[in-house]
Amino acid sequence: MLTSLYIKDCGSNDPDLKQEMEKQFVDLLTEELKLQEAVSGEHTRHMNITLFEAKRVASQYQREAEKCIAATETCEEARERAEALTIKERKLTLLWERRAHQMGWVEK
Repeated sequence: MLTSLYIKDCGSNDPDLKQEMEKQFVDLLTEELKLQEAVSGEHTRHMNITLFEAKRVASQYQREAEKCIAATETCEEARERAEALTIKERKLTLLWERRAHQMGWVEK
C-alpha cells in the first residue's frame, strides 16, 4: 500500500516542500482508491454477468426437467392403460377358453 511509501521526515524542514509532498501523497492515495473502486466495479459487473448466466442456465434446465417429467407421466399413464387392457384381454381369453372346453374343445 502507498502509506508505506510515505516518509514522515521528508521535507519537514521546508514548509513548501512539506506541503507539496502531502499533496502528492493525497493525490496518490486518491488515485489508488479510484483504481480500487474501478477494479471492484469490474468484479461486480463480472459477478452480475456470471450470476445472470447461471440463472438463465438453471431456468433452461428447469424447463427441460419439466418436459421430461411430463413425458414420463404420459408414458406411465400409457403403460398403466396397456396393463389394464392386457389384464382385461386375459380375462376375456380365459372366459372363451372355458366356454370352448365346456363345448368339448380340446387343446392339441
